[in-house]
Amino acid sequence: MTTPVGIHPSAIVEDGATLGADVRIGPFCHVGPEVSLGDGCELVSHVVVAGRTAIGPRTRLYPFASIGHPPQDLKFKGEPSTLAIGADCLIREGVTMNPGTAGGGLETTVGDNCTFLANSHVGHDCRVGNGVIFSNNVMLAGHCSVGDFAILGGGAAVIQFARVGAHAFVGGLSGLENDCIPYGMALGNRAYLSGLNIIGLQRRGFAREDIHALRRAYRLLFAPEGTLMERVEDVAAEFDSHRGVAEIVAFIRAGGKRSICTPRESPSAP
Repeated sequence: MTTPVGIHPSAIVEDGATLGADVRIGPFCHVGPEVSLGDGCELVSHVVVAGRTAIGPRTRLYPFASIGHPPQDLKFKGEPSTLAIGADCLIREGVTMNPGTAGGGLETTVGDNCTFLANSHVGHDCRVGNGVIFSNNVMLAGHCSVGDFAILGGGAAVIQFARVGAHAFVGGLSGLENDCIPYGMALGNRAYLSGLNIIGLQRRGFAREDIHALRRAYRLLFAPEGTLMERVEDVAAEFDSHRGVAEIVAFIRAGGKRSICTPRESPSAP
């Protein structure tokens, strides 16, 4: 049997797998029968992709990544769940990602242009947005959601069902057991809200006026007077035309299974 161009002779690609154009599969990789690899994907070596997993174009996976094996959930009974990973992602050594379960919609999704550094983990039924960065050893438990362009520092751990908002930053070695608002910065174990991700906003080209508006809204949201939901309504009224503030307000209003991560004390300038 002749090995197709781009597939190393030691690799195993099972019958039924779908490979796009210019896919490269290096030594000792294993691709399961229900896997789909988009155009230009590369499995460098010793990568295993299993289950009903679809990986988008030009995503690159490094040695010992284990993608699509059954969820680490004792309630899982083999139901036909899926894992979908977007285009142009970078998945480094030892990364693990699991498909969904019946209790979470049977689907785990990862967006485009994401970076997962060594030994990071995406648990079952998670929703990860676009442009997200996981540093080394980040642990994302099941049923979590991470918004676009969020960054999780090395060794950060996120509890089940928690939400991390868009453009948020979770510091290295933090233990996040509550929801982190969009644009927020959570630090510590257990993590508290320490302000806004100002450096991240500046790097992404947010205008000075937008950053100032977000800072004013932050101070109002976490002021000592009244309840959080009362302050949310005040902020919604005052900043009704500001898109970024509207994202924070919508995030808090939507709620979830976890409480909102708050500052340890009344905030000063974040």
